[in-house]
Amino acid sequence: MHTPWKSAALGGLVGAALSLVVVAGAVALNVVPLASDARLHAYLMTHPKEVVEMQALAEAQEAEESRQDEQKAVDKIGAKRFFDPATAFVAGPATAKNTFVEFYDYNCAHCRNTAAVVQAYFDKHKADTRFAFIEFPIFGEASQLAAQASVAAHAQADKFPAFHFALMSKGAADSAAVLEAARTAGLDVTKLTADLQGPAAQKAMLAGYRLAREAQFGGTPMFIINGKVHAGEITEAELKAMLKG
Repeated sequence: MHTPWKSAALGGLVGAALSLVVVAGAVALNVVPLASDARLHAYLMTHPKEVVEMQALAEAQEAEESRQDEQKAVDKIGAKRFFDPATAFVAGPATAKNTFVEFYDYNCAHCRNTAAVVQAYFDKHKADTRFAFIEFPIFGEASQLAAQASVAAHAQADKFPAFHFALMSKGAADSAAVLEAARTAGLDVTKLTADLQGPAAQKAMLAGYRLAREAQFGGTPMFIINGKVHAGEITEAELKAMLKG
C-alpha cells in the first residue's frame, strides 16, 4: 500500500526498535551500560540479525496500530457515509448481504495490481453486493484529473464500471489514458468533458478525499469489506475470508 504520510512515524518506531535491541544486548551481557559505552556498539555490530528482526517487529506493530485506528474511525463514521452517491459510485442492491468499499488512486501501482481481483468480484456479485468506489487521489495533479474525470463519469452510470476498470488497467492515468478509457467504455466524451469541467465533479472528488482522511486512511488502496478495514492489495483468498468473517 502506498503510504506517503507515514515515513516519519516509521522512522521513530525504527529508532525505538534499535533502543530495544540495545536493552536486549545489555541484558544478554549482564550489564546495563551507558548509551556511550563501546559494548553497545560492539553488541549491535555482532548481532545485525536482531536489529533487522526488531525493525520488522516495529513495522508490524505500526501497521496493526494503524489498522486499529482506521477501524475505529470507520466504525465512528458509519456505513451510510461510505455509500453516499454524492461521494461514491454506488452499485448493487441497498439490501445486499455483503458490502464492498474501495478507496483508490488511478496512479497507484498497488491499486492496479489488485484491480483484476476487484473486477472479477464485481462482475460476479454486482447483483448481490453493495459496492462503493471512492476517489482518493494522493499522487499529484494527474491523479486529481483522473479522479475528477471518474467522478464526472458517474453521470453515465451504466458505463462507469467499464471506464473505471479500463482506466485502472493503464500504466499511468494521464489525460490521454482518461480519453482512451472513456472511448473504450463507450462514454459520451463530449458529455464527460462538460461534466468534468463543472463544479459538481470537483466537489464530489474533494468529498471523497475528505472522507478518506476522516477515516484516517494514509494510502491506497483501502478496502472496507462488510465493515472491516483492509489496507493495501487484496487477494481473492483474503477477500473470501473477509466476506465469510
